[in-house]
This record gives sequence, structure tokens and C-alpha cells, in this order.
Amino acid sequence: MSDKGILIVISGPSGAGKGTICAELRKQMPNLVYSVSMTTRQPRVGEEEGISYFFRDVDTFEKLIKEDAFLEYAKVYDNYYGTPKEHVMNLLEEGKSVILEIDIQGAMKVKESYSDAVFIYVVPPSLDVLTSRLHGRGTDDKEVIHKRLSLACSELALAHRYDYIVVNDDLEDAIERTASILRAETCKISRNKEKIQYIYKRYSNEQQENH
Repeated sequence: MSDKGILIVISGPSGAGKGTICAELRKQMPNLVYSVSMTTRQPRVGEEEGISYFFRDVDTFEKLIKEDAFLEYAKVYDNYYGTPKEHVMNLLEEGKSVILEIDIQGAMKVKESYSDAVFIYVVPPSLDVLTSRLHGRGTDDKEVIHKRLSLACSELALAHRYDYIVVNDDLEDAIERTASILRAETCKISRNKEKIQYIYKRYSNEQQENH
């Protein structure tokens, strides 16, 4: 009596805290797994095939594009990155729920082919807070931070296409709200058809036994 897992698409501007939220959700929910992306870039030290990424050459990747083998893909700095459809679907069929932490363009591509996914947009409470977080990380120069802030504003205009928005003004609260969304989604009638059939059959049998 195993229903399919849920595909969870999480997006948000750099510095929103979505990576931290996803990591905490996985600690709370053992059935939650990350999707493994495919890329044409070379493996870095310590990266493992099938765990860090699926590493493929350009010809293989482009052949898979023609075969519609990706839920979404993009070319970034001369390298392809994509979410293999078969890998994700196999995990869902096994009853595992899968997190895709991708940008808004990729999320909209997923929505076109898998509208049953749960789309969550994570955002800081204000641009000032986001600016402070990006400067606090100390990983980007001023020009990169400016580009990230501009992108955050333009992406927020598309946030209405998501199912939920989580404002990360307090990390623990944001984690709990996101977890609550996932718990509610697992209880949807549309996601529990096999359970309903099982319970109905059990109730019917008990009713017959009691008469």
C-alpha cells in the first residue's frame, strides 16, 4: 500500500536560506531525498558519480535533450545541467519524496511537464535583509551582489506561479512552515488513493463481520 512520493520544487533568491531549509527538512523526514542532477562539466575532487551528479559528455547530454529525458535543463557557462526525468520518476514510484532546489526558470519548465509537483518559493522578509545576508556571506563581490539583488526583484514578480510562499524572517519558523506544507500535502486525497481503497475495503469487511 505504497502511494507515490511527492515532487517538491523549491526556489528563491540566493541568500534566502532555501538550502538550509532543505537540509533541515531531510533531517526531519527520512523519506525525503535530493534529486541528482546531470552535468557535462568535469567532476571536482571528492565528487562521486550518481551521488554528486551524473557526469556525461556533451553529445550524450544533447542526445538526451532530443529524447525529452529532462524535467528541466539549462546551459550555464558552457556546461549543461539538468534534472533527469527517469531518475526522479523512479524515486517517486518507490514512494520517496524528491526535492528539486532549482531556479524559477527551471521550476516553470517542471510545472509544464509535472504539474502535480508542490512549488514553494522561499524569500527573505525584505531587500535590506537579503542585502545584509549576501554581504555577510563574504563570497561575492559588490557587482555580483548587485546582480543577485536585481534578479531577486524580477523573480519575485513570478512568485505567484508557485503554490506556496515561505518568508524566511526566522529560520526555525520557516523550516516548520515548510515542513507543515509537506505534511499537509501528504494527506491530500489525490495523493492517497491506494490508502483510501485499502481503508474502504477494511471498513467494508469489518461492517460485514459485525452483522
